[in-house]
Amino acid sequence: MPLKNPLTIMFSAGEASGDQHAAYMFLELKKRQPSIKAIGMGGAKMAQAGVDVRYDSSHIGVIGLVEIIRHYPEIRRALKIMQQVLVNERPDLLVCVDYKEFNLKLAQFAKRQGIKVLFYVSPQVWAWRPGRVKTYGKAIDMMAVIFPFETAFYEAENVPVRYVGHPSVDKVKPVYSKKEALQRFGLSEQQKVIGLLPGSRVNEIVRLLPVMLAAAAQLQMKYADLQFILPQADSVTDALLQHYCQAASVKITVIKQQPYDVIRCCDVIMTTSGTASLEIALLEVPMVITYKLSPLSYYVGRWLINTPFIGLPNIIAGKSVVKELIQHDATAEKLADEVDEILSNSVYQQAMCANLQQVKQLLGQGGGSKNMADLALEMLNDPVAQ
Repeated sequence: MPLKNPLTIMFSAGEASGDQHAAYMFLELKKRQPSIKAIGMGGAKMAQAGVDVRYDSSHIGVIGLVEIIRHYPEIRRALKIMQQVLVNERPDLLVCVDYKEFNLKLAQFAKRQGIKVLFYVSPQVWAWRPGRVKTYGKAIDMMAVIFPFETAFYEAENVPVRYVGHPSVDKVKPVYSKKEALQRFGLSEQQKVIGLLPGSRVNEIVRLLPVMLAAAAQLQMKYADLQFILPQADSVTDALLQHYCQAASVKITVIKQQPYDVIRCCDVIMTTSGTASLEIALLEVPMVITYKLSPLSYYVGRWLINTPFIGLPNIIAGKSVVKELIQHDATAEKLADEVDEILSNSVYQQAMCANLQQVKQLLGQGGGSKNMADLALEMLNDPVAQ
């Protein structure tokens, strides 16, 4: 049966990574169905891809109980706006991208309105409250997972699920060679480069960038010829970064809109936990993962979490591939010590790179955005919810 024309898809993405995933998926959809239209909640990447963004989510992408409570009025307002858009415009399909609790509520509302729901990037139910699989199953028509091992959790509860591949496998493609990138960024080929990836959320920058800068200062005392580079996330303002970088005792080269070339330049990276750590793994660059939450958020999280790791490379490998310095361990001294160990211990560094190569292999050949576009069109073409 031919698809109606024009089709309208609604995306809901609350964080920078989800904004990217939705943008790439919509670009693939337009290749297959040029007349397709998209509306929704997201950020700059979705807008650039041609999505009519009805709510800019760049300032509600927060993690942690305390942080969510602080932003709750605005998060609630965003949910009300998106629910109203669903009622008024009745899209043919709602695609919820990560941002689990918000999107669960939006998905439940859409189902009550008789709108099909495709959930993209499974909530990490294997780490957080596995019993919620049934809850998500009642709210969606299809769960699209990006890690192969996730399908079993949904199949066990008879929830429709499809493994589509991780979108980062396709998009983590540097434009330049390492030599070319170093030249473009004004860096020397003869000196080691340390990357600082403090995150894409304001609270991550506030908590982690000062620690990374302090670690950089300690490293500079031992290695006088080190160079430091920081790829600025689209969701982070110049003013916020400069507030910290200008006061630092080391020179930080800040680069916009070229994260993968920046990563390729680096010999070692200090990174927040999250998608960034996986992107670094795909480029096989040694790293140390760090993260900090408010004390209450951390306490609640440790009580709920059901995995020994929080770093995606370690979760995928099923073992400690790179060191995680979380909460009380997220200190300048420990970060500097780990970077120093990677720089000075070639055996340790080579073993880490070999493990990162295995992580890359486990993620498969990619095709995530293309597979998502095909899945969405398959659902749109089926008059019966999947």
